[in-house]
Amino acid sequence: MNRLLLKNATLVTGLGAKVADVMIEGGKIAQIAPAISGFSSSDRIIDLKGKMLSYGFADVHVHFREPGFSYKETIATGSAAAARGGYTCVCTMPNLEPAPDSLENVALQQRIIERDAVIDVRPFASITKSRAGEEAVEAVALAPVVAGFSDDGCGVQSCAVMKEAMERIAAAGSLVSAHCEDTSAGDALSESAELARNINLSARTGCRLHACHLSTKESMVLMRQAKERGLSVSCETAPHYLLFSTDDVKDEGRFKMNPPIGTPADHNALIAALQDGIIDAIATDHAPHSEEEKSRGFKKSLSGIVGLETAFAACYTGLVLKGVISLERLIDLLCDAPRRIFGLGGALEEGQSADLTVFDLDREYVIDPEEFATKGRSCPFTGMKVRGRCLLTLYRGEIVYSEI
Repeated sequence: MNRLLLKNATLVTGLGAKVADVMIEGGKIAQIAPAISGFSSSDRIIDLKGKMLSYGFADVHVHFREPGFSYKETIATGSAAAARGGYTCVCTMPNLEPAPDSLENVALQQRIIERDAVIDVRPFASITKSRAGEEAVEAVALAPVVAGFSDDGCGVQSCAVMKEAMERIAAAGSLVSAHCEDTSAGDALSESAELARNINLSARTGCRLHACHLSTKESMVLMRQAKERGLSVSCETAPHYLLFSTDDVKDEGRFKMNPPIGTPADHNALIAALQDGIIDAIATDHAPHSEEEKSRGFKKSLSGIVGLETAFAACYTGLVLKGVISLERLIDLLCDAPRRIFGLGGALEEGQSADLTVFDLDREYVIDPEEFATKGRSCPFTGMKVRGRCLLTLYRGEIVYSEI
């Protein structure tokens, strides 16, 4: 069997960095050592001197739009975009038709994944039937085949329905990934108001709570308090909330997302929470729409932007190179922590699946959506000069993206 030897790579995890060789055989990491010898002429060798090698990133919040809205994105195009951005595992949100609220509907999505995905794609089930917010799904049956439960795109407005859902999901041993939005609030406090309710319900029901795409200073206060209480809570934010504030927003559809980009005070609070460890993970909320749906100006465009192919470079340039966080912390946010929180498995260790990504940290380029693999083109980072280019992505030892 032919093997692949990655030589002289700088291996980076959330715990540190070292230079080593990595031998891949049979889809797994067979050996990691300072210098591997004894390879044969049939083995492929790639010299990665000066390049960063990480375990494949994991994004626990993406929208691949299939079934139901394949004109926006498909499993094929979405997973290709993920691979191009260094991701080998993603969890897809339930904004689909039909909603993944039953084993039958999840199986419909799984069949497309098995046929078309080039990486590990794991669907979420919806929290409520048809994502209507009125009746909790049968969580015990669904839990073994999904990444978790979410009604992303809207918060569950009824406290009673959310409580029942969380009781069922806790009994199933799974977790809620909650879009926190109290639609009665109608302002920036809509996020924190529902987050506060969900934290209290998590404490009462024992259900693990992961809060999606948090964006405000009030939410950071609540998450800090919840963690100080020892509650089973975690949260994510997205690159655009960490790199932009309302001062940067233009009257263009590429800046329209839900929740919206926050004020400078919100931005500063997110950065502080990132540095303090209150924010657990970075997820892209990759949400493609058609060109027409995003070309109506800021107010009239649909909410959602693409981000899988820009996340690492944008965060490396805007956070690591500016001294906000370390490279190791960024890898933990993009890779290690999401895998821990959602039980996705995988690590940069011998015996693990060879799901790996390689970046050239010195490669400078300008983000151009016309290069994207996703169907979406609406990206807030368009035109930004960044460093950190994905050169290679492996899934189960197979090359699924390469610029080498």
